[in-house]
Amino acid sequence: MYKKTTVERPDIPNVLDRKFTVAAPNKVWCGDITYIWAEGRWSYLAVVLDLYNRRVVGWAMSAKPDTELVVKALDRAYEMRGRPQGVLFHSDQGSQYGSRDFRQRLWRYRMIQSMSRKGNCYDNSPMERLFRSLKTEWVPTVGYMTTALAEQDIGGYLMQRYNWIRPRQHNGFVPLAVAEEKLNSVSGNC
Repeated sequence: MYKKTTVERPDIPNVLDRKFTVAAPNKVWCGDITYIWAEGRWSYLAVVLDLYNRRVVGWAMSAKPDTELVVKALDRAYEMRGRPQGVLFHSDQGSQYGSRDFRQRLWRYRMIQSMSRKGNCYDNSPMERLFRSLKTEWVPTVGYMTTALAEQDIGGYLMQRYNWIRPRQHNGFVPLAVAEEKLNSVSGNC
């Protein structure tokens, strides 16, 4: 299962420090992992969220909650968002996010790393809120019959329903992606 961190990471400070209001897209991303019951066992879901409007910008599922999972979610986000640089990437102190491979990927993408304080879920509360919505609104209470079905259904929820359909109070009751599209059309960004 999960590896718990045994020490605080002073080499990766909490740069975000609960400053969840962000002025523009691709400035601050958050990441985290949760578990989903599928095919009679746990599967793991890693998600990357753009804090600007809380839009899901990357995700991945795997049978193991390892570094490869979080790197895959980050890679998807990086490509989907047009390879932005200078992004602050914030996560909890999970061993996956502190791993050499993940930190090297952030370095390659010219991203700055930030980590929550040890054991403090409020430092990454936008991720906790997303996972609560996913599990209470969407994931069947009995889980999924197959892992492939879980991936298809959860991917649809995250990238379609959560981003494009579900109204959010944070955006004046406009879906996340719609609010971002409006911003891009006003500012002339693509």
